[in-house]
Amino acid sequence: MEKEQFFEDYETGTVRRTFGRTITETDFVVHAGHTGDFFPHHMDAEWCATQPFGQRIAHGTMTFAIGVGLTATQINPRAFTYGYERLRFPNPVHIGDTIHTEITIGETALDPKRKGYGKVVEITETKKQDGKTVMYCEHILLVETKEDHA
Repeated sequence: MEKEQFFEDYETGTVRRTFGRTITETDFVVHAGHTGDFFPHHMDAEWCATQPFGQRIAHGTMTFAIGVGLTATQINPRAFTYGYERLRFPNPVHIGDTIHTEITIGETALDPKRKGYGKVVEITETKKQDGKTVMYCEHILLVETKEDHA
């Protein structure tokens, strides 16, 4: 869905929640193939059973890709990604977990380097069915301004 928003339209504290997505063994296998990351933590069920976490854990890069991908149901033609900061994976994702992402507008500020743009920081938290956060990052957007703020 397209939702046009200028910088001035963003309000700190606004929250949006995505639909959920259940993580499958196929996700693990496909992601390992794409990245070349076949570490036993992700791929070896028998070895993982002997470890403190007890079962395979999702690749952090997969959790990030799917968690952020879930947010792509809303596209703003006035904004583009500048980057991501403070990426963390405080809890594991396992096969069978259902994750969703919550996006909260954390802060807004005019961009001193780019006239006609402001920075919007989206606090991006991916959570699983028990409410635990499995991925946290700050998504920085550059967003066109409606007005000249010189």
